Amino acid sequence: MTTPDISEDMATRVAWLYYVEGLTQDEIANKVGMNRSRVLRILSAARQDGTVQIRVTTRLARCVELERALEKRWGLTEAIVVPTPQDETKLGGIIGAEVGAYISQALSANMTIGLGWGKTLSAAVPAIVQRDPDGIRVMSLLGGLTRVSDENPSEFAWRVAARLGAECYMMACPVFAPDPVTRDALAAHTGMSDIFLRARSLDMAIVSVGDLRPHSVFRQYGLLTSEELASLERAGAIGDVLCHFVDAEGRIVDHPVNRRVLAVNPNDLRGTRNIILASGGWYKLGVIRAALKLLQPSVLIVDELVAERLAGEKG
Repeated sequence: MTTPDISEDMATRVAWLYYVEGLTQDEIANKVGMNRSRVLRILSAARQDGTVQIRVTTRLARCVELERALEKRWGLTEAIVVPTPQDETKLGGIIGAEVGAYISQALSANMTIGLGWGKTLSAAVPAIVQRDPDGIRVMSLLGGLTRVSDENPSEFAWRVAARLGAECYMMACPVFAPDPVTRDALAAHTGMSDIFLRARSLDMAIVSVGDLRPHSVFRQYGLLTSEELASLERAGAIGDVLCHFVDAEGRIVDHPVNRRVLAVNPNDLRGTRNIILASGGWYKLGVIRAALKLLQPSVLIVDELVAERLAGEKG
């Protein structure tokens, strides 16, 4: 837990007394010999770092109905639909928690999983159940950012691997090379080429999508210039899958930026046994639809509002 002045055993005991035994915060404070404000901080940290995970065990009937409709319309093995929250800023965290829960129950020993990136996927980490090493391998499917953040692909892969007791493979390069020649030279490096090869036969891939709004990560972190982003839009791009920019039909657009990206091509994931696509928000409807066409995932994790649109569309 993220309380440096408290031992892990004590913090876990506080969480147990509150969430399992049902004691009040005042009762816990008296029992363990600390003040109520410290107990409150420990309980808050327990929710944030995944020590305590709270799940509603029944599903809204409308969400279940949409799940079946999505499975039928898009040929999915499973759809998971979450209610769209009143505060849209919480949506990524909610979908991320579902991703973490799915990873925890779907993984088994000796599997190799590939990871995309983004705020939604990063929110999955606290919800992943910690496990002992059992041969699982985690691979980042794209290069990293030069400015470290919670959304950095390599950082995300490392954090997931730590939760799973897994071996971690990361692309030690920027996600966008300065030119195609440099990109090809980096991709040919032994360590990098090994990742590209392994990505063709993954047991599981977990991918999200990005959009081209003014506050997109590409603008936020200065990955691409305003002119490059405008040029991508003129070429028909509506968003990205693994930093490959796609049009509304899920086709990777012919554009110089796509020839500089150091990331696994989404088309190369077709040998993956189980592809999970996780994203939400009305502004991502178009690129989620495009990713469904491109990836043909087996699992979709999405919010109710987007699910209603996708489920109602004709094939």
